[in-house]
Amino acid sequence: MRLSFLFGIAMLLCVDIANADVTLGLFEGERLVATWRLASEARRTEDEYGLQMAGLLAQAGRRADELRGAVLGCVVPPLLPVWQTVCRRLLATEALVLGPGVKTGLRIRTESPRGLGADRVANAVAGKALFGGPLCIVDFGTTTTFDALAANGDYMGHAIAPGLEMAATALSAETAQLPEVILGRPASAIGRNTVESIQAGLLFGFVGLVEGMVARFRAELGPAMRVIATGRHAPLIAAETTVIERVEPWLTLHGLRLIWEMNV
Repeated sequence: MRLSFLFGIAMLLCVDIANADVTLGLFEGERLVATWRLASEARRTEDEYGLQMAGLLAQAGRRADELRGAVLGCVVPPLLPVWQTVCRRLLATEALVLGPGVKTGLRIRTESPRGLGADRVANAVAGKALFGGPLCIVDFGTTTTFDALAANGDYMGHAIAPGLEMAATALSAETAQLPEVILGRPASAIGRNTVESIQAGLLFGFVGLVEGMVARFRAELGPAMRVIATGRHAPLIAAETTVIERVEPWLTLHGLRLIWEMNV
């Protein structure tokens, strides 16, 4: 057993491997002390990611021998063995991989529970622990995903729509004259130029999407349903609507921590 663990300063590394980003969180107990985002690139090797990880730890004033463990949630299969190797080198032990057979404390009521994405499971575990049910979790990632938790905390299913950046890229790629734009809030819903028009359609259009889906989820889950949001663009959308009660930017990382504690 490492001395750092004996003296109570050991840390947990949580890694959320998604389509666009690899999000990393360092926990001391329940406290999230550092977060990072790396580009999710299937061609990047364990040596490249390992060097980045070592540099990030050093930048944060931390050492690899302070880590007591690691947990991985992955929806990009080619990157899973890469990050397993990175964690093995850092920890000299295996990381916990969120998947079938891992305890989550979550009852999944979908048709194919074993096929539910690791990010969906981690978000639901954290949402249930923080807020209970009924609950709608809106995740603004590569896709815009709405997760539904019943009053007893059971995971009932989800709805999937394009993400903001996906929609913005599609507008540019599928038209001859529309440019790619930086996502942001335009001066008004009626754009005065092409960039503002695209920003208005994307931002306020997605606000309408969220409000409409929340209303439909509430009709099925009941009027007591709460709504939280996570993901990179959650603050941008939440600022434009009253249906989102709270933004939890690191919800997935907290879910991974909770799952690690249940299993270790």
